[in-house]
Amino acid sequence: MSDQNAVSASSKGARPLVTLVLPSLGVGGAEVVNALLARELMKRGFRVEFVVGRDDSEASKLLPSGASYIVMESKNHRGFISPLVSYLLKRRPDILVGSMWSLTTTVAMAHFLAGSRAKLCIWEHSTLSVQYGGRGWAHRFLLKNSLTFALARADVRIAVSGGVADDLAALSDLPREKFEVIYNPICLAPVTSPAVEHEAESLWGGWRGPRIISVGNFKAQKNHAMLLEAFRQLLATREARLLILGTGVLFESTRALASSLGIVDKVLLPGLRANPAAYYKSADLFVLSSNFEGFGNVIVEALSCGLPVVSTDCRSGPAEILEDGRYGRLVPVGDSVALAQAMLDSLDDTHDKEALKRRASEFSPERMVDQFLRSVYPDSERGLDLQIATARS
Repeated sequence: MSDQNAVSASSKGARPLVTLVLPSLGVGGAEVVNALLARELMKRGFRVEFVVGRDDSEASKLLPSGASYIVMESKNHRGFISPLVSYLLKRRPDILVGSMWSLTTTVAMAHFLAGSRAKLCIWEHSTLSVQYGGRGWAHRFLLKNSLTFALARADVRIAVSGGVADDLAALSDLPREKFEVIYNPICLAPVTSPAVEHEAESLWGGWRGPRIISVGNFKAQKNHAMLLEAFRQLLATREARLLILGTGVLFESTRALASSLGIVDKVLLPGLRANPAAYYKSADLFVLSSNFEGFGNVIVEALSCGLPVVSTDCRSGPAEILEDGRYGRLVPVGDSVALAQAMLDSLDDTHDKEALKRRASEFSPERMVDQFLRSVYPDSERGLDLQIATARS
């Protein structure tokens, strides 16, 4: 569908339909970004439908009011193609957004088979060459060729950081200028309940010394093992407590490691919290220990609460968010000694919390949607103000 067709359709009363395709709508970085995108697009007069491969018990926490939610019940991405083709033929969206390889390839294939005229947007949230770097040559061949197919067919190619865009360009052999960088938006819900504040405070068990927090699913990418080792080293010179919010396949092994390191009584593992704002605000320092990231949403979340940050300088995102150390400390990936020292230095330092909050405010949902609509409608002056046309219809 051309830009002019999109605008004229809205003027006839048919509000443009945006379809967001995800593996599921669980509480994860890409899922949160899509929920914020949907909420902001609906404010501007768009209709939004989520199409997912499987249901998730956390979906209701993210699904914006007014958005449709369609579950395809596919066991794998290949099984997603046929029902997605049927969906595209029936619903005929104006914009189709696929997130996260290899689902992005599935979305591009369904778009092709349906002969869809929707603007196809491929949105990648991770540094794929790092994420799948240990899978061998056959997997890399599959990654490179399927990704190239999807990206070549796309009208818009979005990466969540400059590092992810560089990686996608290298993998697909497409020119770097073909990729748009749109940083993830952050919009923590305000803490309005005294009960939530009390629960966050009570987790510390009355501890009034240094409080360190980390937020992220328990999986190899996040390298919580290195974080625990760094924290053990910190405890040799400073009493402190470490709170890690999240769940995942390595949750129990992480708890076991804390026990074997002799620090289990100083490490708090309460599980997942959908809105961690109160927990950030109860802490003195945020730490990210990842081996790789696409962006690093939790860094911006912490900054938005005025919380100092220490992060590994992993690909990709942390250095871009922190402006190479201007807004937080960066340490080499996998270096527990450097991480322990950076945590100590940050705890001893003074911080301009308002400056940290201002930096976080630059990653707003409004700015993300402005950039998204400029990318989708580059030749239309109404790309950013399409909501005006729909409001008049």
